[in-house]
Amino acid sequence: MPAPVDVEAVFRAEYGRAVAVLVRFLGDIDLAEEAVQDAFTTAVGRWPKTGVPPSPAGWIITTARNRAIDRLRREAGRNGRHAEAALLHTPDAPPEEGPVRDERLRLIFTCCHPALAPQARVALTLRLLGGLTTPQIARAFLVPEPTMAQRLVRAKAKIRDARIPYRVPRDADLPDRLRGVLAVVYLIFNEGSADLCAEAIRLGRLLTDLMPDEPEATGLLALMLLVESRRAARQDREGVLVPLPEQDRGRWDRDLVTEGQDLVRRCLRRNQPGPYQIQAAIQAVHSDGPPTDWTQVLQLYDQLTALAPGPVVALNRAVAVAEVEGPRPALDLVDTLGLDGYHVFHAVRADLLRRLGRDTEAARAYEAAAALAGSPAERAWLERRLTR
Repeated sequence: MPAPVDVEAVFRAEYGRAVAVLVRFLGDIDLAEEAVQDAFTTAVGRWPKTGVPPSPAGWIITTARNRAIDRLRREAGRNGRHAEAALLHTPDAPPEEGPVRDERLRLIFTCCHPALAPQARVALTLRLLGGLTTPQIARAFLVPEPTMAQRLVRAKAKIRDARIPYRVPRDADLPDRLRGVLAVVYLIFNEGSADLCAEAIRLGRLLTDLMPDEPEATGLLALMLLVESRRAARQDREGVLVPLPEQDRGRWDRDLVTEGQDLVRRCLRRNQPGPYQIQAAIQAVHSDGPPTDWTQVLQLYDQLTALAPGPVVALNRAVAVAEVEGPRPALDLVDTLGLDGYHVFHAVRADLLRRLGRDTEAARAYEAAAALAGSPAERAWLERRLTR
């Protein structure tokens, strides 16, 4: 009897790699995505009966490639189409020469082509590499789902119409594309699942190896390691979120903490501060406690605000203000931000109102936060706070 099959786990772990390989073969995003999705649909029906193959990723890639060949054959109306389908029967092409060897990382750099709008680059790569749905990506960008769907369609059309090549960027192209690549990796990490976090950290390590002189790549890796070090302590036995101040630090991964702090110190020695390095430094301060040195955290958020101003940064800064100056000035800052569609905004506001004794308003804010929360663990914590 075949062992239990978790096709969803294989999907999370291998979708990005499979799409990356198929895009390089086909030069067509839509065809690559459809072929990989068809392969996973086949796996859902077959693997529970036959068991997971020895190489699940290889099986998915081979099956997807064969599906794409079949489709090209069906649609071939001219000799060129027949030739294209025949070409796909040849053995795998040798790897392209260039500085980026990893298939998934190469696809990220390709999607971060300067011809695409910055937000479209990030959204498209999240779709292709992370296997994220349009609603998930829309939540990450804090925009309506139809808006994000249009961005993805336009990005694919731009690649097709501008004939943007699927090839390894030259050494000279890498620094200009780094900002978008780092944003993609961090958003993949922030999606939260263990598989995607592990993939983001793997890509982060590849980036630091590829570009050791780029301090922001080092800063991003440090940030992800420090956040990931707390995974085991982030939920209680009932699956409810445990906020950072209440976590059992004995459950933190000390090896990841040490590595992340070492990388932060390396960034500090370079003295070329950037947004990811500052965020990593904030996480390093949290890792140094207890208690957290909130004055230092607030100073770091002041630096981050100067380099990368935005409402989410301002919201996080307000949390530090509450610890240093009290909830009243922090609430004054929060109420100017206009982040009504963001559950963390309502959660922070609820906590500040609670600390000010404005319980009725706090309850309404907790209700709004719970209604918007996408994570069951966060929603359960918010509902628990509301009942209290």
